[in-house]
Amino acid sequence: MAQLYYKYGTMNSGKSFEIIKVAHNYEEQGKQVLIFSPSFSARDGAELVGSRVGFERAAIPINEDTDLYESVQSYLTLPGTKRINCVLIDEAQFLKKHHILALTRVVDELNIPVMAFGLKNDFQNQLFEGSYNLLVQADKIEEIKTICWNCDRKATMVIRFLDGEPVNTGDQIQIGGNEDYKPVCRRCYYQAFRDVETTTD
Repeated sequence: MAQLYYKYGTMNSGKSFEIIKVAHNYEEQGKQVLIFSPSFSARDGAELVGSRVGFERAAIPINEDTDLYESVQSYLTLPGTKRINCVLIDEAQFLKKHHILALTRVVDELNIPVMAFGLKNDFQNQLFEGSYNLLVQADKIEEIKTICWNCDRKATMVIRFLDGEPVNTGDQIQIGGNEDYKPVCRRCYYQAFRDVETTTD
């Protein structure tokens, strides 16, 4: 039976690269996949999944009002399409509750496995809407691990930087790259803000 998988990790953990690898493995066996990415994630453009190591794949954009169940079903009716073997979701933390519920229908009613990849918590250590609903709805949850930017511990949090200084205020969603965010362990996360307080005292 198909299942809904949620694979989460911090920045630089290789989530988008993992999507590209999974898609390649399916297609090498002659199987068909659909890759979706939120249009409101502007890092690589609405119709592109891009990893930081340079690999790219075309993606179907998800808008605020997209019905993912209807979208997948529409591809099943295209001439020459016998079966969709897997649905892959990039930047799943940016999805809304209705997107996640539609994915559960893809799994339960169409019997198509769905793998959603994304961040779990934001730079303030709060869950994104998509992350929260995936944690509730997913059949299987897996962490994609990477190491802390500052030490050798496992990274579990993300620090946002502004003009080179760590910040913990601002909008939850602000697209950025390595100059704006760093994956860190819990100890280094809190130490960074203690260091700022010491410097400003």
